[in-house]
Amino acid sequence: MLNLTLTSDLHRQNFGDVPRIFAAPGRVNIIGEHTDYADGFVMPAAIDFATFAAISPRMDGSVVIRSENYEEQVTHAADRLPERRIGHWSDYPLGVLAVLRGEGVRIPAFSLTLNGDVPVGAGLSSSAAIEVATMAAVLSLTDAKISLPRMAQLCQRAENGYVGASTGIMDQFIACCGAADHALLLDCRSLEYRLAPIPQGLSLVISNTMVKHSHAGGEYNTRRAEVEEGTEILRRHRPEIRKLRDATMEDLERWGGEMPAGVLKRTRHVITENARTVAAADAFEAGDLKTLGRLMYAAHASYRDDFEGSCPEADALVEIASKDESCIGARLTGGGFGGCTVNLVRAESAKSFSETLRQEYKKATGIEADIYLCRASDGVRELGM
Repeated sequence: MLNLTLTSDLHRQNFGDVPRIFAAPGRVNIIGEHTDYADGFVMPAAIDFATFAAISPRMDGSVVIRSENYEEQVTHAADRLPERRIGHWSDYPLGVLAVLRGEGVRIPAFSLTLNGDVPVGAGLSSSAAIEVATMAAVLSLTDAKISLPRMAQLCQRAENGYVGASTGIMDQFIACCGAADHALLLDCRSLEYRLAPIPQGLSLVISNTMVKHSHAGGEYNTRRAEVEEGTEILRRHRPEIRKLRDATMEDLERWGGEMPAGVLKRTRHVITENARTVAAADAFEAGDLKTLGRLMYAAHASYRDDFEGSCPEADALVEIASKDESCIGARLTGGGFGGCTVNLVRAESAKSFSETLRQEYKKATGIEADIYLCRASDGVRELGM
């Protein structure tokens, strides 16, 4: 994992200045998939993989942003920043600057070094970590005071409006408001949240199927459209249903017969997933690991069978994990159609569990999985110089 000293040294080498350094974490969603755009509940945890942002002021009127991961840097005049994306990694930090400028924040001249170890393309939210770290760093050079929940909203706006990625609020919110050794239950409608303690002695083990998220075939957009169709059918009978968050299984049992088979299944997934997510937060708080594990496995089954958003590789990882007594629960996490599974594992067995998972997965699929042992981390913070 990256450390403070490395990023500080790189910034000094490139720019000759002593920086202030901020870190924003990646995240894993423990439970609650495709509930965010239904105004529902999600329960992510920040992880101890992060983006570091080292920043120092400049006197020449320029904004210079360097990515150590891409080994590139871009330079713009602080008063003439790009107004639209160009399809480059710099769209993420520049989108943050565009949103801050739109909020009336004067963008100062600065040098910024970005350096991260959140795996890219694994569904662990490397993009939100970049956005949140950038915003925290830039705000440190201004007089603007923005709360953490508001920072999350502004970073989401940067990704939606500037970068052009249609994401919910979860990724940016957990990067801002996460807490060490806690999951976070977020109400995506009100943005109210509560922290749920992860019992001591548990590790988060994230296993990458090595299957890239496959939204290109239109599966994601199709699923969203089906969720909206199911919502509209229920709304005809109960106009107070704004989003599926407001619907119940009783509603579905009463009027689900009016839905095409696929729409019925997607609708059932979202309604039941919302209930599972709230119940999982309660299980964390009660230290009820048996219930928590049951909810995670049920969530994966729903993702696989009702949402039809899993893949054979993810199913294989969950099946292997479920046979290990040290594993409390496992499920596919993230947008689906590839990506990672999340496993809650007894800490003393995390390394042996990971090795068994790696070996058995390769035996079953021929694929060598990347596996990350993590702990729940704090949200964005300043680390010092």
